[in-house]
Amino acid sequence: MKKFIVMILFGFAISLWSGDVKDGLNFYLNQDYFKAVESYKKACDGGYADGCNHLGFMYVNGQGVNQDYFKAVQFFKRACDGGDVEGCYNLGVMYDTGQGVKQDYFKVIELYKKACDGGYALGCYNLGLNYKNGEGVKQDYFKAVELYKKACDGGYALGCNNLGLIYDTGQGVKQDYFKAAELYKKACDGGYALGCNNLGLIYKSGQGVKQDYFKAVESYKKACDGGYADGCNNLGVMYLNGQGVKQNYFKAIELYKKTCDGGSVRGCYNLGVMYLNGQGVKQNYLKAIELYKKTCDGGGTRGCYNLGIMYLNGQGVKQDYFKAVEFFKRACDGGDVEGCYNLGWMYLSGQGVKQDYKQSKELFGKVCDGGVTEVCNNYKILNEQGY
Repeated sequence: MKKFIVMILFGFAISLWSGDVKDGLNFYLNQDYFKAVESYKKACDGGYADGCNHLGFMYVNGQGVNQDYFKAVQFFKRACDGGDVEGCYNLGVMYDTGQGVKQDYFKVIELYKKACDGGYALGCYNLGLNYKNGEGVKQDYFKAVELYKKACDGGYALGCNNLGLIYDTGQGVKQDYFKAAELYKKACDGGYALGCNNLGLIYKSGQGVKQDYFKAVESYKKACDGGYADGCNNLGVMYLNGQGVKQNYFKAIELYKKTCDGGSVRGCYNLGVMYLNGQGVKQNYLKAIELYKKTCDGGGTRGCYNLGIMYLNGQGVKQDYFKAVEFFKRACDGGDVEGCYNLGWMYLSGQGVKQDYKQSKELFGKVCDGGVTEVCNNYKILNEQGY
C-alpha cells in the first residue's frame, strides 16, 4: 500500500507557485503532457522545487517524455534538496522500490522522516510501515503508532485505518475496540473504503460498540460503493441472512457477482454456494463448479475443498476420485483442515490414490493439531496399529 509516487496537484496554494508550474498544471489537467513537461522544466531550472518534483513524476509515468527512473530520481532529489517535502517522499519511494537507484532502506528512512518532519502525512504513514515491519529500522510498534497518528492527524485516511488495526489487534498498544472503531470511522469518513469495511465488521460483531446490523450495512455499502470488493461481499452476506436489511437472495447474488468480478475470491465462492443450493437462482452444479474453480485458482482453499466434494460425489461432473484427491490436497496444502481430513480418508480407503495408512495417519494428526479433537481418535487408532 505504500510504494507509489504521488503528485498532489493542489498540495500548495497556487499563489506560491511560479507561473510555469501553474501553466504546467493546467497543461497536465488538459492532458497536454509535452507542454506540461516543458513548463515544469522551466520552473525547475528557475529554482522552483515543486516544478522539479512534478517533472520527476512525469518521468516516472512516461508522460510527455520517455519513462526514465534515473532522471526521475535526479529531479526528485533536486526537489527534496530545494525543500519540497513531497519530492523527499517520492525520492524515498524510489529508494524503497529500487527504481532508478539501488534499494536502500536506510536512505528510505531518512527521506520519509524528512517528509514527515516537514508535515507531509504520507511520509509519516510510510515511515510507520517501516517501523511496523522492521524494514531499515528495528521493529517498533510504539513508533509505528506514533507515526500512524501523525499521518491520521494530517488527514491521511489510510493512516487512521492502520492505526485502527493496531488498536484492534493490540500490537504496541493495549487492545481497544472502541478506539479502533473511532479510527475506522475517521478513515471511512476520509474516503478510505477499507476503513468503512472494517467499521462494518466492528458494528456487526459488536466489539467496542453496540452491535448494530443497520450501521454495519451502511458501512459495508460505503466500502462497496468505494470500490472495495470484499465490502460488497460482506454486504451480500447481510442480505443473505437478513441482518440489518430485509432478506433478499437476489440482492445477495448481485453483490457476490460484483465482488467476484472485482477480483475477490470470497464473492466467487459465495456465488458458487448460491448456485449449488439454488438460492435466488436456479440450481446449477456446472456454474457452481466454474465458480469454485475460480475461487480455488485464486487461492481460496474452500473453493478447492468444495470442488473435491463435487468430484467425490459426481455433482455436475463425472465422479472422479483422482480429481477429488487433487482438490482435497490443494485445500489441505492451503491450510483447510477439512481438506486434510477428507484427503486422509481417501488415503485410508485407497480412493483415487494408493492406499497408505501412514499418510492417512499423518493427515489425521494434522487435523487433530488444527483443533478438530474428534479426529484425534482416528490418529490414535492408526498409531496404535503401528502406522
